[in-house]
Amino acid sequence: MPFSLPELKYPHSALEPHIDTRTMEIHHGKHHAAYTTNLNNAIKDTPMDSMPIEEILMTLDMGNAAVRNNGGGYYNHNLFWELLSPNGGGEPSDELARAINDQMGGFAAFKDKFSLAGMGRFGSGWAWLNVYPGGKLEIASTPNQDNPLMPGVGGGMPVLALDVWEHAYYLHYQNRRADYIQAFFNVLNWDEANRRFNRFK
Repeated sequence: MPFSLPELKYPHSALEPHIDTRTMEIHHGKHHAAYTTNLNNAIKDTPMDSMPIEEILMTLDMGNAAVRNNGGGYYNHNLFWELLSPNGGGEPSDELARAINDQMGGFAAFKDKFSLAGMGRFGSGWAWLNVYPGGKLEIASTPNQDNPLMPGVGGGMPVLALDVWEHAYYLHYQNRRADYIQAFFNVLNWDEANRRFNRFK
């Protein structure tokens, strides 16, 4: 069954002023839509066309550029939209907050390390907070549309995902990636992040 572009749970304008309306319209309606269409074309008439996206990525032949790039783009953006909210921001709570405090030296230290992962990714890519069985957290970054589910990328399951492709921020922030990363924390959906942490720890 073909994959479809998920509808956002909030209007394109809901993340203003942190993420602008026009960027959201293009990012979701053009970029994510293209990944969805291209993924469906790449898996058509193959065994992958009946698999969930997670299984496709976990069993991926990394030499299959069309599925790697578009499957990654589809999954990564699905997750990214879930981790944004007009009611987001602040700091984590509950189990995730305790894990960040215990393993990363507190929220401020975590925020610095995560921001550095996004800033340090040369060119296009993503920053991640991943959890491993037992609740171990790890910050990572990947190039292009790669993600932790893919073979050989590093493992763990994403708790947070930050898109640092220029199309995610350039209309509003131009080359000021650091300002965009700061803005991300103002709309970050910690409830969803905590849910993912509890699900995958």
